[in-house]
This record gives sequence, C-alpha cells and structure tokens, in this order.
Amino acid sequence: MLASDFGTGQVFLELLYFFLFVIWIWLLIVVFSDIFRSRDLSGWAKALWVIFVIIVPYFGVFVYLIARGHKMSEHAAEAVQAQNVAFTQAVQAAAGTGDSAADQLAKLADLKANGTIDDAEFQRLKAQVVSS
Repeated sequence: MLASDFGTGQVFLELLYFFLFVIWIWLLIVVFSDIFRSRDLSGWAKALWVIFVIIVPYFGVFVYLIARGHKMSEHAAEAVQAQNVAFTQAVQAAAGTGDSAADQLAKLADLKANGTIDDAEFQRLKAQVVSS
C-alpha cells in the first residue's frame, strides 16, 4: 500500500491504533509491576493474577483495575515515599550534614560540666573537633 493511498482519516486511525497499543503496553507494565510489588498478596495470589492477566488480557486487566485499583495508588505512594527517604539519606551522606563543629563543642562542654569527662580529655576532643 502506498502512502498516496492513505486518506487523512486513515492516517488518523493508524495513529490512534498506535497510541492505543502504546497505552495498552504501558497498562500491562503498570499492572504487572503492581502485582509483583504488592506485599499484601501471597505468592500464589500473585501467580493467579499473572495467569489471569495472561490468559484473558483485556478482561484480566479490567478486573484487576477494579479489584485492586485503590491498592495501586497506595503502592505508588509508598514507592515515592521510599524513594524520597532514600534520596534524602543519600544527599545527607554525600553532603556530610552531621553535627556541626559548634554542636559537637556544645556537647563536649555539657559532658565536661556534668563531670563525664575531665579537662584533659575535653581539650583533646576539642582539638579533634576543631582540626576536622
């Protein structure tokens, strides 16, 4: 079939079919990823859902979205929260945002005032904090 044989409506329909196919693939990926990241499903339940979606794909995805659609949003929110926590920890570790030198000196002064450490140990630890 030549390109000149296509009318405007046929080009539109072909593009529509293509985008519907892409959406279908995306929907399958989302459903399968939700099935496998669900902690509330047992292994057998996951296997049954996968078999159901593979054997009867359109109906299986439709039933999954109706039966477990609310859990999909909860799983997505949990994943985003876990990613944010991991990102924050990675940034803090990379930036080295621990106690500042002033905070460490204040803690050392409190320890000295409480009598936990003596004056010589206070001077030694203070020198370490100041030099680092």
